[in-house]
Amino acid sequence: MTLEAVRYRRGSLQVLNQLLLPQRSVYEEISGVQAGWQAIREMKVRGAPAIAIVGCLSLAVELHQGKKGDEGELATFALESLDYLVTSRPTAVNMARAARELSDFVTGEVRQPDSTAESFKENLISRIEGMLEKDIRDNKSIGNHGAKHILSKAKTDKVIILTHCNTGSLATAGYGTALGVIRSLWSLGRLERVYCTETRPYNQGARLTAYELVHEKIPATLIADSMVSVAMKEKGISAVVVGADRIVANGDTANKIGTYQLAIAARHHGIPFYVAAPSTSCDFTLESGEQITIEERPAEELTDINGLRVAAPGIDVWNPAFDITPHSLITAGIITELGVHDPQELRKVLIDKTS
Repeated sequence: MTLEAVRYRRGSLQVLNQLLLPQRSVYEEISGVQAGWQAIREMKVRGAPAIAIVGCLSLAVELHQGKKGDEGELATFALESLDYLVTSRPTAVNMARAARELSDFVTGEVRQPDSTAESFKENLISRIEGMLEKDIRDNKSIGNHGAKHILSKAKTDKVIILTHCNTGSLATAGYGTALGVIRSLWSLGRLERVYCTETRPYNQGARLTAYELVHEKIPATLIADSMVSVAMKEKGISAVVVGADRIVANGDTANKIGTYQLAIAARHHGIPFYVAAPSTSCDFTLESGEQITIEERPAEELTDINGLRVAAPGIDVWNPAFDITPHSLITAGIITELGVHDPQELRKVLIDKTS
């Protein structure tokens, strides 16, 4: 059974509190926009696709549960809520993109001559619900495209993949992006082993990716972030596959802190380096990674483990949540639901295929 980060039926939204994994699996009710914002901000739910889905579904839930007003007042509430949800975590672009698209939809709906409060609610809720199914479809396409591309370049019958952070069912509506590629390789019988990093300081790899891999009985080995170079040297890594929270016009990507050093090490060892993400993670309004806002997290995430202080008192802390991988280090390509493309050609390809 595939793990679910999000459980939704009309009027009810629950998220798996990922702060408690792997020790406990607890689903928490999201009653509306404020609760959705808080769950995202506190990282009870995380992963760029899941952030967008939970944020938008929290709006759908609040609308369904009886938000009052005429269509104009409901439209104002929806637009303000979407703007607010974008502030929950600034680096991942999926929520901001979903907010822009839904805001355009809201503006169009309220202008319809036959629009009523009830028709407005129904149409907006249905639009948001469609995000769940689309994300799973896109993730499976990413998995299939990535697996085929890796195998076309492989020198062995079975491949060994190194991944970073968590990019699976827990970070999406289901299946996953980079971990979706790994799932596809496993289903084809062509995966020998996965090496996953612990992903300090928040340990998404140790807590979440390892949890998913064990759950699905995929052969996997956990390593510390500081072991990636020696793993590439000694463990026969066939390819590195990571996710992305934002991909900009020139192909630079923002992903969990530690991704940049993986790309550098992979280049040194001649190992193909892939980024896997849905096209909704693309932000072509920014020309380069230098323009991406990098979220900085609380010092306690680095100095404490499970509430226990491990760092020397009084030490200064710098704790960026993400880093930028230059497009020149993404040597094998960016995998989206539309295929595998050179980072610098991605903008043109996506514009051509979606126009």
